[in-house]
Amino acid sequence: MLRPRAVAAVLLAVLLTAVATSCSGTSAVTEDPSVTIAGSDYLGGAPVYVAEDRRLWSAEHVQAQLQAFPTGRDALNAVLGGQSQLGVVGDLPAVTAALTGRDLRIVADLSRFADWRLLTRTDRGITGFDRLKGRRIGLPQGTNVEYALARMLASAGLTAADVQVVNLAPNQIPAALARGDIDAGATFPSFYDATRTALGDRYAELPFTGYTARTLLVAGPAATDPTTTAVLRALLRARTELTADPAAARRAVLAQSKGSLQAGYVEAFQPAYEYRPTLSAELLQQLQDEAGWAKAAQGLPGPADRAALLGRLHTGPLAEADPAAVTIR
Repeated sequence: MLRPRAVAAVLLAVLLTAVATSCSGTSAVTEDPSVTIAGSDYLGGAPVYVAEDRRLWSAEHVQAQLQAFPTGRDALNAVLGGQSQLGVVGDLPAVTAALTGRDLRIVADLSRFADWRLLTRTDRGITGFDRLKGRRIGLPQGTNVEYALARMLASAGLTAADVQVVNLAPNQIPAALARGDIDAGATFPSFYDATRTALGDRYAELPFTGYTARTLLVAGPAATDPTTTAVLRALLRARTELTADPAAARRAVLAQSKGSLQAGYVEAFQPAYEYRPTLSAELLQQLQDEAGWAKAAQGLPGPADRAALLGRLHTGPLAEADPAAVTIR
């Protein structure tokens, strides 16, 4: 039989254990949630990289880890494969995923860009898009660039069937043009200067503004609404800082690119982007247009009607972060 002093000691030990357990549980519950964000286009996703550079995540009580990929298609695969909860991708990869029935939600249209160029050589005589028939054109298939080329061809009454498309990585376009393996190339703007350098006085380009590319924030199956909302709040803070001090934002993007971008490119092209997270009727219409093209050009199976694509717009997190940014329901 335990003496009173021994009983008191046992009760105190039990009480201290309960308190420690309770405190441990509270710590686990209040710890900031973590999220992994896959990205590719540093300028289109500039708010993400400004938020990282300025450490804006902590103000929204979220721990974000960024993953860099060469294309939005690769970033999307990371989201679909579960390596990342959120992704910064182009509109066409998102449409392709929707048509093939993948579990993907579009939570924001982060930015818009329409300053495209078709790159070519002076000795190929391509002075207009109508001169592309029968030519070999290099591009990274499955990215926004493929749809940009489709719009360029359509402006001259042509389709992809009228040209020879060569699937190349974005950074392979300059060398392929320099060697003469292709007659023209469509790639990301970050490789325009490299192409100009590779070709020297043989460099030529055809400007095109008939397609507005959209950089989207998408959520995969593992993303939760509270964490996504916190990320969007941080991106809204970043957008405010980007607008107030564009030069500082460019420095932040350069720093976060870790050598992938050149200062001249960022200086020249970042002003061409319109930054503001939105979900709008204009976005939905563009997704419909691209889905119709993808079904016709690539034989993708899913529905391309308004209702089906509207169902891919997950408005809750952005409406919570900034109600005025959601103009479609």
